[in-house]
Amino acid sequence: QVQLVESGGGLVQAGGSLRLSCAASGRTFSTYAMGWFRQVPGKEREFVAAVSGGARYTDYADSVKGRFTISRDDAKNTVYLQMSSLKAEDTAVYYCAALHSGTYAYRSGYHYWGQGTQVTVSS
Repeated sequence: QVQLVESGGGLVQAGGSLRLSCAASGRTFSTYAMGWFRQVPGKEREFVAAVSGGARYTDYADSVKGRFTISRDDAKNTVYLQMSSLKAEDTAVYYCAALHSGTYAYRSGYHYWGQGTQVTVSS
C-alpha cells in the first residue's frame, strides 16, 4: 500500500508560478511511475504529467507542455510539479498518483491516489 500526500496548492495570479509536492510512503518509491492529474467540478479528471521510475521518461498533456515540469527525488520519496505561466484554466484540484510499474511515464492505469490540493489561478 502506498500513501500519497500532496501539498503546495494555493491562490496565484495569472502568469505566476507554484510548485506542488507529493510525498509518498513505502520503500519502493523509486520503482513506481508517478503522475499528476487535475479535476474541475463537473468534469472528468484529466492527465497533466507523468514521470517513469528513474526519471528516464516524462510525458505532458499538450495544455501544459512547456509550462509545467514534473520531477522526482527518490531519496525523499517525493514527486514535484513545477507550474509556471499559470492560466485561469489551470484552476483545479491537482492529484498525485502512483503506478506499480515504473517502466514508462503512463497516462492511465494508476493504482494509488492522493487526496488532492486546490490550485486557483486568478485572472
